[in-house]
Amino acid sequence: MQNEEQTIESEIPRDIKLMSILLQSQGIEDCETNIANQLLEFSKKYTLEVLQDALVYSEHAEKKELDVDDIKLAIQGRVNYSFTNSPESEFYMDLATSVNKVPLPLIPEKYGVRIPPEKHTLTGINFQIVPEKRGRMAQPKGQ
Repeated sequence: MQNEEQTIESEIPRDIKLMSILLQSQGIEDCETNIANQLLEFSKKYTLEVLQDALVYSEHAEKKELDVDDIKLAIQGRVNYSFTNSPESEFYMDLATSVNKVPLPLIPEKYGVRIPPEKHTLTGINFQIVPEKRGRMAQPKGQ
């Protein structure tokens, strides 16, 4: 039994183990297995984008090598424009109160959906068949 657990534990990639440790350090003890994979993918993408931005800043400053200031500036740029804080719950409560002050419309005497006239619907006929002139009746072939 213990051998099987060690085998399963050794098959888990190191990065996934580290992500699980990070989650546990934040108080998340149990989550779906794909969460660690998604967070790992996000962190790699985020790191790559920050480093690319830092390289752009370094080149703009005509530096030969990337330094900590470039990385800090790239992180600051990402934080300011990529992530937003959600409004406080009080904001949502005030918004809900103001919306809920407006009464709902009364239910009409006729219930059901009112459909516009057929000429204004997408399912209505949108073409006309031009009838042939009188006197010119279609004759069967061979007569």
